[in-house]
Amino acid sequence: MILLIKLLLAHLVGDFLLQPTSWVKDKEEKKIKSKYLYYHIGVHALFLLLLLKFDFKYWLGMLVIVASHYIFDLFKIYFVEKKNNRIFFFVDQLLHLLAIIYVVTLYEKVKFLEEVFESPKLLLLLVAVLLVTTVASIVMKVIISKWRPETMEENGSLEDAGKYIGMLERLFVFCFIITNHWTAIGFLITAKSVFRFGDLSQARDRKLTEYILIGTLLSFGLAISVGLLYQFVEKYIS
Repeated sequence: MILLIKLLLAHLVGDFLLQPTSWVKDKEEKKIKSKYLYYHIGVHALFLLLLLKFDFKYWLGMLVIVASHYIFDLFKIYFVEKKNNRIFFFVDQLLHLLAIIYVVTLYEKVKFLEEVFESPKLLLLLVAVLLVTTVASIVMKVIISKWRPETMEENGSLEDAGKYIGMLERLFVFCFIITNHWTAIGFLITAKSVFRFGDLSQARDRKLTEYILIGTLLSFGLAISVGLLYQFVEKYIS
């Protein structure tokens, strides 16, 4: 496990802490000819050596990480565009993480995936998280779509912002319930009410007010229900 932590630390320091924005822009402009691409790879290699205390028994692992990092970065700077920038960022980070996990398996026996799929409590938690995020969003859309006011058709908000706000909101409520912090739910409701007050006071539309209230109560109700169900089922599994 200590090897995994060291490799993750090296990645975070090299990819985020010690990579200035000017380096990133230069790589995007000059591609493979950018000197900062090689500075970036060099920083990674040096930090890996420092964390691994120059123990060259890990030479193969370091080579895999450095080489894969160079290849992934080249792929990203040649194919990334504004419209797919976010996707490439997460794909790039996922590939780096997979490379790190692969290197760890070369030196240590990793049972992470085996433990995940054999742990009933962890599987139950994954099911609950999916329920309060993606599944709940679809359920809410099905239930309240017939009441959608005409004023909601106006393009006055960020794309899909409501969906992601709702998912985060339910995820927070779920976490508060399973950690027995019920009072925090009250603060969350109050905070949302404050932000929504402007919409409700300026709308002068009873339908919009009712729509927002139904959505809010339904969102919190689903999160609370899943949280209580999770706590109930958890007591009966080993």
